[in-house]
Amino acid sequence: MFRSWGKQRPVAGTAAAIAQSLPKKAWRRLSSGGGTKGPRWHDWAYLELADLEASEYNDDLAGEWTRGLLIRRNIADGSLAFFSTWCPKGTSMQKLVSVEGHRWAIEDSFETAKNELGLDHNETRSWHGWHRPVSLVMLAFAMMAVIRHRANTGPLLKKATAAATDASFLIRWSIQEIRRIATKLAQRRIPHARVLAWSFWRRAHQATARKAHLKKELQL
Repeated sequence: MFRSWGKQRPVAGTAAAIAQSLPKKAWRRLSSGGGTKGPRWHDWAYLELADLEASEYNDDLAGEWTRGLLIRRNIADGSLAFFSTWCPKGTSMQKLVSVEGHRWAIEDSFETAKNELGLDHNETRSWHGWHRPVSLVMLAFAMMAVIRHRANTGPLLKKATAAATDASFLIRWSIQEIRRIATKLAQRRIPHARVLAWSFWRRAHQATARKAHLKKELQL
C-alpha cells in the first residue's frame, strides 16, 4: 500500500490501483539505457508521495528528500513494474529512470559471467573453494570488459569498420563475441581473417535484427 501526505493531490492504494487510475498525460515514453537490441523504451509515470527531512532518517544526508513511486509500463503488453524511490527533492523522472536502468547492466553482467565464463560452475564446500574460482572468473571478466571497451572506442575500431560494407550496420563488440573470437583464435584451426570476417557477418546480421526490433517498438 502507498499513501501520500503533504501533497496537493492525494494518492492512496496499491501500486497497481494507482497505476490504473493515472491519466494518459501522466505517462512519458523514456529509455532506461541501451540494451542488446538498442534503447530500452518503456512508458513511465512518477508520483511524489512525501517530502521529508533526510537527516531524520540518515545522519549522512541533509535537506529535503522525496519518497515516491516510479511505475514502468511495457509498451507491447502493458505489464507493470513498480519501484519505491528515495531521492533528493526535485530529482527528475528521467534521472530516476536512468538509475533504474543500471540494474539491467548489473544483471546482464552476472548472466554473461555465468554463461560465458562459468561463474556458477563450482561446488562450494569452503571459503577457498568458492573464492578461488570466482576470483579467476571475475579477473577474466574484467579483462574481457577492458578489451570490449578498447575495441569499441579505440583507433582499431575505425580500421576494422572501414573494411565492412557499411560501418553503421555493425553492432558494438560484446563480451560474448570477444570470447568466441578468442576461443577460435586460440584453437588455430581457422585462419584469423576468416574468424574476423565471420564475426563481422554476425554483427551485421544482429544489427539488422536490432533495427527491425526498434522499428516495431516505435510503431507500438
